[in-house]
Amino acid sequence: MRVIFLSCLLSVILIRCAAQEKTPTPQWRPVYHFTPEKTWTNDPNGLFYFDGFFHLYFQNNPFDNVWGHMSWGHAVSKDLVHWQHLPVAIPEVVKKDSVISIFSGSAVVDSHNSSGFSKNGESPLVAIFTGDLPKQKKEAQYIAYSNDTGKTFSFYTGNPVIDLNRADFRDPNVFWYEPAKEWVMTVSLVHEHKIRLYGSKDLKAWTILSDFGPAGYTGHDWECPFLVPLPVNGNSSKIKWVLFVSCWGDKAPYIQYFTGDFDGKNFHNDNSNKQILTVDNGDCFYAAIPWRLEHNQQILIGWLVPGNTATNPWRGQMSIPRDLSLRNTNEGLRLFQQPASIIRKTLSALSAGRNNTWKHIRINNKILMPTGIEKYTGNAYWAEATFDVKKTSKAGINIAEDTTNNHKIAVGYDVNKQLLYIDFGVAGKRYKSVENILQTAPLKSINGKVKIQILLDKSSLEVFGNDGEKVISAMLYPTANETGISLFSEGKATVERLSLWDLNRTGEK
Repeated sequence: MRVIFLSCLLSVILIRCAAQEKTPTPQWRPVYHFTPEKTWTNDPNGLFYFDGFFHLYFQNNPFDNVWGHMSWGHAVSKDLVHWQHLPVAIPEVVKKDSVISIFSGSAVVDSHNSSGFSKNGESPLVAIFTGDLPKQKKEAQYIAYSNDTGKTFSFYTGNPVIDLNRADFRDPNVFWYEPAKEWVMTVSLVHEHKIRLYGSKDLKAWTILSDFGPAGYTGHDWECPFLVPLPVNGNSSKIKWVLFVSCWGDKAPYIQYFTGDFDGKNFHNDNSNKQILTVDNGDCFYAAIPWRLEHNQQILIGWLVPGNTATNPWRGQMSIPRDLSLRNTNEGLRLFQQPASIIRKTLSALSAGRNNTWKHIRINNKILMPTGIEKYTGNAYWAEATFDVKKTSKAGINIAEDTTNNHKIAVGYDVNKQLLYIDFGVAGKRYKSVENILQTAPLKSINGKVKIQILLDKSSLEVFGNDGEKVISAMLYPTANETGISLFSEGKATVERLSLWDLNRTGEK
């Protein structure tokens, strides 16, 4: 959790909200991304899958749509699209002499009752989180347990379970490590740019295993770490471990990752400590953590930082959940991300009758609207296009386009610079800093072709290049007349296939 940033963001939001008197903004409410109903959210927390439901806890202010009174909100879903909102699961603790804010963390299904918290033979759910004590200027690690499928939690009487008496110690993420038959925690020593690993047999008593870092990007604080095993090239017998660390980058939120091995105590980085590997090249993806499923399947979800544009009555949303994989590339072993397969299946079914496919569209140095594309005007859709870029310098898709073509957002590929990009242009000046008007990710074409996936959802934009080799996520706030879509090229390009799924009514129950 980025405390300093959130305090600054809160000040900006309060000023803007006072000026706008909390004007409702339904035009920017996503239809297939998670948002709280009326309040604030930032980091996702406590992710697990249990009895057929994905559980999502999240940083939440139960009283307003600005940061404060940090508690754990709660929602559940069977398909990661339709969410049932539940009451706050772990509220901020307010006493006469102290306040404990419930900062970020994780949750596990204690199927073997290692913690001893079980009742009636049912597996307890245990949340592990940072308790922030502002009066004491201290952060420590706490646990709480649930015996009612995660609806409510009881604090462990022996809290805190780890206390270093320091102010920059947060965001525990816990998983079961079968070879050692113990729980392993990754937690951030924020200002030291280190991740500490702890081990425990019962989730109560923790011993230090090792420290990792500094390494990679160290320009700003390290937060929200997690460690996961992933198959290499889909081979379940060949596993590498990946350590993710959220940082606050030079221009925007940032997450880096390291690939290597984990021996039960130490994470061994495969690469030089100077090498920096990026999860998302956009300006809003942060604090991501995974649902850990069977067979080393990991589904990642992150907070899409909203920027300075006010939305009401909610504020903040989550990213599209993403399937993670590792693949060998010419540059080495790299992370790939794709919209989760369960999401694709759900959204494909929900858009039935409202989708279309075009083939072999030739664009010659112009803007083109294929017949029928004018129907996709709701700024909530999934688009996939494969471009042949051998004879062009740029090609892509204009989205959120006005009728004069003066305001538009270009999602495209720069052949000469070998870059996937989002260019917010004139429209972006309303809500983007100058350095984030153009957002890019290095990407090489494959046999002269580039595949671009666009997930647009009212106020969020996630772009995947070449099946998730690169991702750019960004927020946008289009006006009522910025809803068009078209194709463009600078040179001769061919769109081999373009598919569009209209998702404007996905949120209907």
